[in-house]
Amino acid sequence: MERTDTLIVGAGPGGCSTALKLNKQGMSCILVDKSDFPRDKICGDAISGKVLTVLNRVDPEIIKRFKANWNPQDIWGIRLVAPNTVSLDVPFKFSYKKGEEPAPGYVSKRVDFDNFLIEEVKRCELVDLRLGVEVGEIEKTEDGFIVQVKDGDPIFCKLLIMANGAQSAFSRKYAGIPKEPAHYAGAVRAYYSNVTGFHEDGFIELHFIKEYIPGYFWAFPLPDGGANVGLGLRTDFISKKKLNLKASLEDIIQNHPIISERFKDSKLESKIVGYPLPLGSKKYPISGDNFMLIGDAGHLIDPLTGEGIGNAIYSGWIAAEQAEVCFKNADFSAKTMKAYDVRIARVLGAEMRLSYQLQRLLAYPWLLNMFAKRLNQSKNLMNILSKMYLDFELRKQLVNPVFWFKVLLGKT
Repeated sequence: MERTDTLIVGAGPGGCSTALKLNKQGMSCILVDKSDFPRDKICGDAISGKVLTVLNRVDPEIIKRFKANWNPQDIWGIRLVAPNTVSLDVPFKFSYKKGEEPAPGYVSKRVDFDNFLIEEVKRCELVDLRLGVEVGEIEKTEDGFIVQVKDGDPIFCKLLIMANGAQSAFSRKYAGIPKEPAHYAGAVRAYYSNVTGFHEDGFIELHFIKEYIPGYFWAFPLPDGGANVGLGLRTDFISKKKLNLKASLEDIIQNHPIISERFKDSKLESKIVGYPLPLGSKKYPISGDNFMLIGDAGHLIDPLTGEGIGNAIYSGWIAAEQAEVCFKNADFSAKTMKAYDVRIARVLGAEMRLSYQLQRLLAYPWLLNMFAKRLNQSKNLMNILSKMYLDFELRKQLVNPVFWFKVLLGKT
């Protein structure tokens, strides 16, 4: 039997982030993934400022290598389209200077972004990266886990970090996280070429179409002139509305009065593929004796935006720091590991709770229409909304009835 201090299962953004941080701390680990890379992963492909912040902490040069070698699309803001088709272009920074400062976000196909992270992990002396390795049964022992590996020797680890995604069997069977429709979403994604009408500065787009609220249709520009296009909605609403998301996406592209015009000369470059989104709208235990769950395996996807990459990378960083504490004190008990849950709740939980509250507000199309109308009339309100991207305390105003009363009266 092989032995290691830390075994990370899953080499997506969360698993790679954990490995990169452990290496930075001078700690060895084994990182396994059932796939060979490069490999595709169904995703919206947006890389937020949260991702850039954490990666810069790992290595200040890492984003320079990403930009130089992987050609991501710079993103400077977001276009919000209300149910009444009123369009709002909100920059992530109200007075940005394109070309004179780094972009606050990017869009990069996951096949490229994940492969970039794998290449960064390969630079780490203390990370034993093993691709094409499928994990089987996992057995808890008194002082760790024995992980069976298909076509290989079993691996014993003192600490097991599960970063194996939305459909993690370990999260269900061992950690006991249920699949609750109100805290899960479904989405479909496809790649198109020759989609017209994007903002010249590459704003990502969210279209709130009445029939699919509180979900949305998205269109994110890609550096090759293509677009990542998709539709997502909470699972309980999908059942309630009896929707087929693939058919709904095709219907929007072919028949929506505005969107269809932008797609009339487009070409579908991939299959329309569905995937589940375990949302962070409910707090679940994400650690226990000798283990931690990170990213999608820990239900850490933002309930409003559907962003998973940023929270996966952030949770990996936090997990690595918790691992350092555990090994220093030779204590891997659930009680000690609980500090990981507490920190995740403090750093990411408050933001996800706010997103869940905002998601519930999206169920009212008239509210979105009113807000869109007022934003187009108020430069000050647009400035406030722009600042909310980076200021969480300011963002809290969005669930304050006083804020909406002021918006309604035109006093914001």
